[in-house]
Amino acid sequence: MPHRPNILVIMADQFRAASLGVLEEDPVHTPHLDALAESGRIMRQAVSGYPVCSPHRAMFLTGMRPQVNGVTLNVNSESGQDGVGLRDGLPTWASVLRDHGWRTGYIGKWHLEPPVADDERFGEGRRVDGKVWDAWSPPARRFGFEYWYSYGAADRHLAPHYWTTDAAREERVDVDQWSAEHEVDVAIDFVRDSGEEPFALMVSLNPPHQPFDQVPDRYRARYADLDERTLLNRPNVPHGTPVAAEAAAVARDYFAAITGVDEQVGRLAAAVAAQDTNRSTVILFTSDHGMQLGSHGLMYKNVPYEESMRLPLIVHAPGLVPAGESHTVLDSLDFAPTILGIAGVAGVAPSDERRAGRDRSDVLRGAPDAPASEDEDATLYTRFASRSDASSVRGLRTRTAKVVATWHPESGLHVQFFDLIADPYEQDDRPGDPRAHVLGARLCRELQHAGDEWEGAAALASAYPARIAR
Repeated sequence: MPHRPNILVIMADQFRAASLGVLEEDPVHTPHLDALAESGRIMRQAVSGYPVCSPHRAMFLTGMRPQVNGVTLNVNSESGQDGVGLRDGLPTWASVLRDHGWRTGYIGKWHLEPPVADDERFGEGRRVDGKVWDAWSPPARRFGFEYWYSYGAADRHLAPHYWTTDAAREERVDVDQWSAEHEVDVAIDFVRDSGEEPFALMVSLNPPHQPFDQVPDRYRARYADLDERTLLNRPNVPHGTPVAAEAAAVARDYFAAITGVDEQVGRLAAAVAAQDTNRSTVILFTSDHGMQLGSHGLMYKNVPYEESMRLPLIVHAPGLVPAGESHTVLDSLDFAPTILGIAGVAGVAPSDERRAGRDRSDVLRGAPDAPASEDEDATLYTRFASRSDASSVRGLRTRTAKVVATWHPESGLHVQFFDLIADPYEQDDRPGDPRAHVLGARLCRELQHAGDEWEGAAALASAYPARIAR
């Protein structure tokens, strides 16, 4: 096998693409990430096809759709009772790299293990919503990651806990340190201890995810005096409303946490650069989804707007990934095959027909973007119904447009269409636009191809019969 690079994946939870300083959208200070972007490749059309934690992460690791990998909703004690959870034995990019000689490791938030009864006692406990979210992951369910310093889902950024590789459920480690800083400390030790063989490490930081006020004070001063319109500068924020006021208050801490994450990424990148080795290290920085932060009158995620869907994605590997930017779409499903491609094992790893993602490693290596009109350069948007929300959504997003179809058992089908070039902030819904019919028909075909038995599929097909018949 040719030269095998180290793979370092850094995922910051709920870090929206607009908060990369280099993009000059949100008023956020991210000098270390900006430096990585300037000497690496920034993917301007990276998107989460299911912008909420567990479903994106499952697709990110496996390249398989939610109905295939088993993670159709966020994993917690309630959804776990309904069978939601990463299915046993699925191959991931980590298991493939491990099988080809990489030393694999996972640090930080996992959120793919369905809690069992003892997890309430030994993990974070039961939240005010009545659910248990945190869980210990048995060694047999770590999906290719050998070194383990992780937890399920616990929102205690200033007092985190972890389970180490050989720890039993009752043997967690409690830490008095900001979680992002501590996890980078652990990651730096992992990098420094790497031997002759390549490593593949994923560092999953919980900040800037809520609780937003759990951020060290040293990052807050930069944003304390910014007013609402400076903090929330997107034109789709309804200023003067309670949600905008709440979003502005949140934004100060959210941006502070992002600046803190940036500092920690800088520390880890410096440790990588200081290694005395001839082996290249691919640093891939991204997120699982973004955050509305007041846009469209919403605060959080799991909606098909760009603030939730767009991901930061920087790939830094001098000599392997040329500096620049790409506008090729890379979605949740594409990460696994792309990581294998950039590692150089795509041609030797066993194929798996369940894997639906596309290998975009050629674009990372500098191949030109495909024309925006090409059919394949698109992503499906997905949201499944849950106990608390009977509606479900499917959509299709290209570089230039988006169609979103919402199905509710009582009210039926509702379709939206946005022109992302003329209307990048999605303020002008035009379901009657002729292009809505083209994308709607294509969405029907894509759902059929994916084997997605969506409840609204028949209604969507009825809305575009002539287009489908072609």
